[in-house]
Formats: sequence, structure tokens, C-alpha cells
Amino acid sequence: MSEPVDLPATELTRREALGLLAVLPLLAATDPGSLVARARSHVGHPSPGSPAADLPRFFTPHEWRVVRRLADDILPRDARSGSATDVGVPEFIDFIMTDQPDAQAAMRGGLGWIDLQSQSRFATPFADCTDAQRSALLDDIAWPARARPEMSQGVEFFTAFRDLTASGFWTSKIGMADLHYMGNTVVHEWRGCPPEALAKLGVSY
Repeated sequence: MSEPVDLPATELTRREALGLLAVLPLLAATDPGSLVARARSHVGHPSPGSPAADLPRFFTPHEWRVVRRLADDILPRDARSGSATDVGVPEFIDFIMTDQPDAQAAMRGGLGWIDLQSQSRFATPFADCTDAQRSALLDDIAWPARARPEMSQGVEFFTAFRDLTASGFWTSKIGMADLHYMGNTVVHEWRGCPPEALAKLGVSY
């Protein structure tokens, strides 16, 4: 996906913004009974580039290819950290789907919508499209405020899938390192948020 061109230079990068979306699920993961914690515990912390240990329990083989491609389109590998598939995000989402039956129809319908759009535009399944073709399609649904009305179903699906991807990535060991997460340590004296962090976020006390 291409970045929006109308944002100020001080705007957070897409990876940083998605990291902030993952903060609440990350906090929820400290509760052993939480859904995110159970999903992350099930997936574990795979090493970058390692093959998936298990076949999906919910997704069909075709859907699995779409899920893996879409997750990496949202969070690709870069010089800073691994991609969504490197840290087991597809396996994380697969577990969520098996644990939350009420979400299955929306997920399956959304993946079908993506494929229908891809076939209509490019006569090619989404997972087999070029990077440019996938980016063009996703640009139409990744920014709700500028999406066309007829894209509303795709927007709703993509937003939910992006949130799942963010939750799966930033609750992994690699994702926590990417966030520079400093939790689970004793803080003897709290002096507030560092000024440089407040400045970067554009907020103040």
C-alpha cells in the first residue's frame, strides 16, 4: 500500500501507528485469561523465516495464501524487524477464528470480497497479483475517510484484519522489540513519560 500523500512530515510512520493500535491488546495480554494471551501462547514466538509449524485449522489452503499475503502487505519485513508471517501472525489469526466462531463468517466473507475484487480488476487471485496490483486494490480500502461508498464492505474487513495483524505482530517477541517495549520490569521511581517521547507523539501533560 502506498502512504497517504497529504499527511504532515511529523506524522507517525505506518509501522509506528499500527504499533500504537496494538497497545491495548498488548496490555490485555498481561491477563492470562485474555484472548490475545491465549492466542499468542498457542502460536509462540517463531524465528524470522521459520516455516509454520502447523497447518491452519480454520482457513482453507486458498484462504491461507490470501491471509499470509495480506498480513505481509500490511506489515512487510524491513531493516528493523521481520514481517507479519515471520512472527506467526497468520497462525495467530487462525487461532482467533477457531476460538471466536461468531467472527468466522465476516473473515471468510472479507477474504472472498478481496479475491472477487482482484479477479474483477486483474483477472488474477489476490495472492497471485503483483505487488503493484495488490497495493492499488488495498489503497482503495485502507483509508476509510477517502474510500468510495461501494468499498465500504472492503473497508470494514480490512480495518478488522489490520487490527488483528497489529495485535498478532506486537504481542510477539519480535514485535515487542520493534516497539522497544519496556514492560514487565520494576520501576522504582516513575518520573513520567520522557519529553522526547511526548514531543514525538505531539502531546503534553
